[in-house]
Amino acid sequence: MESTMKELTGESVLDLEDKAGVAGGVEDVYGEDRASEDQPITPWTVSVACGTTLLRDPRHNKGLAFTEKERDAHYLTGLLPPVVLSQDHQEKRLMHILRQYKVPLHRYMAMMDLQERNEKLFYKLLMDYVEELLPVVYTPTVGEACQKYGSIFRRPQGLYISLKEKGKILEVLKNWPEKTIQVIVVTDGERILGLGDLGCQGMGIPVGKLSLYTALGGVRPSACLPITIDVGTNNKKLLDDEFYIGLRQNRATGQEYAELLEEFMSAAKQNYGEKVLIQFEDFANHNAFDLLAKYRTTHLVFNDDIQGTASVVLAGIVSALKIVGGTLADHTFLFLGAGEAGTGIAELIALEISKKTNTPVEQNRKKIWLVDSKGLIVSARKESLQHFKAPWAHEHEPVSELLDAVKAIKPTVLIGTSGVGKTFTKEVVEAMSSINEKPVILSLSNPTSQSECTAEEAYTWSEGRAIFASGSPFDPVEYNGQTFVPGQANNAYIFPGFGLGLIMSGTIRVHDDLLLAASEALAAQAMEENYAKGLIYPPFTNIRKISAHIAANVAAKAYELGLASRLPRPKDLVAFAESCMYTPVYRNYR
Repeated sequence: MESTMKELTGESVLDLEDKAGVAGGVEDVYGEDRASEDQPITPWTVSVACGTTLLRDPRHNKGLAFTEKERDAHYLTGLLPPVVLSQDHQEKRLMHILRQYKVPLHRYMAMMDLQERNEKLFYKLLMDYVEELLPVVYTPTVGEACQKYGSIFRRPQGLYISLKEKGKILEVLKNWPEKTIQVIVVTDGERILGLGDLGCQGMGIPVGKLSLYTALGGVRPSACLPITIDVGTNNKKLLDDEFYIGLRQNRATGQEYAELLEEFMSAAKQNYGEKVLIQFEDFANHNAFDLLAKYRTTHLVFNDDIQGTASVVLAGIVSALKIVGGTLADHTFLFLGAGEAGTGIAELIALEISKKTNTPVEQNRKKIWLVDSKGLIVSARKESLQHFKAPWAHEHEPVSELLDAVKAIKPTVLIGTSGVGKTFTKEVVEAMSSINEKPVILSLSNPTSQSECTAEEAYTWSEGRAIFASGSPFDPVEYNGQTFVPGQANNAYIFPGFGLGLIMSGTIRVHDDLLLAASEALAAQAMEENYAKGLIYPPFTNIRKISAHIAANVAAKAYELGLASRLPRPKDLVAFAESCMYTPVYRNYR
């Protein structure tokens, strides 16, 4: 009774009798949530009489941090050197080792080895050194890791579902050892970052994303499931590679592809329930939009490339307005790139303007222009356009080059989502600078080699006047005696907190207003001291606090819209989010 009353008042939500955590009723069997930090746990799930089993279990292994008492109790005496190290000491030692590696891919491999050996130490390292290690476990290094995944593959880190498993996908899902899954990140590997079709080797993306769900958003690692759906690859280089780990055939398309995805979506919902979040990742344009449209009304689905990117970029633009002035409705936007990211961002901007001005979305789309590989998207091209580009075809004479489009449209904000490097040339940046006192230039394509321009180029060519952010990290730039710190419009700002907000509220569907709520929460976290350095995003060092605020804002909107199923609503959603978060400190073992 006391626990129930505490939940109702919002004073405590994690001392419930069933040890409810993020899922509101899912028992914290591994001691992963913050509330269980001080509770001793039993590290065995089966009866054993040999400590090597414990040392090989990444969820419970503490390495040299096992105390002498724990070593005696769990058959570890003699299996470890006599020294006992604290987790902080282990962390210091590992960072020293990681910094010896000069090749980013070697650091990535070392981190993956650590994740498979000692899960809590991996996440503690990633959380405490997030700005240094985020580029290692995710973009840009994960791109190279996916390209070479067949060569560096050691142990499976997720589920592989191929055409061979058609008709028995539910059985495959049941092979995964964890039965309570809250987040699935799934890819078919057709459009990995800006690198194209990497087939089965795209698994590095779901694995990396889910590492960030845990480290940055506090979702339990035991509740995360990375999945790659292998329908073949059209990448001839991979098909000819003797070390390629996927199906050696061209990609399945049409009905065969659709039936496999339908079976997967049905099996995931049947096995894990209505509230499992399925995040589509790095699907090609022609499938990404169709999958999102098909399943958004029947499943809890989220496409990070379309919706996550849109949310983080909108937050950056709203934040930049505090420097350049005006409202969203006062500005004109020009995109280079009209795929998932470009059209997703454009639509969310139009929705936000509509919300703020109480005007139709169709009217606000006219403030937004897109350039694709064939030039400016205009009405004269409407008949030949893909369906997701059609809303952006406005009345204008054809323009084939980006520079000419800049001069004709006179945008205040230039956004690159093309996946093609070096396309924001000196002439383009200078044209933006001649039109605007403070041009907003967002070079969002990943990895770094595909960025439309570098931070140094943007600041130099604009004579230090650009408000710049990129998709991949760039070092600070010295120009004319001033140091500029480029912001990173990284989806990792949004999706971990967004996912946590959905999970902790028991949200059953993703509504566009939830994405706007996430954007607003992120924009509110950027402070005056950040703007002084040219930063339109808050520093990643505060990412867990940022994620908690995003989760709370998303959950609040879900409750407002009637989409949340976890009742009663916690009184303090920020405190609830923080208390639900996974914590990677070692537990004491009985």
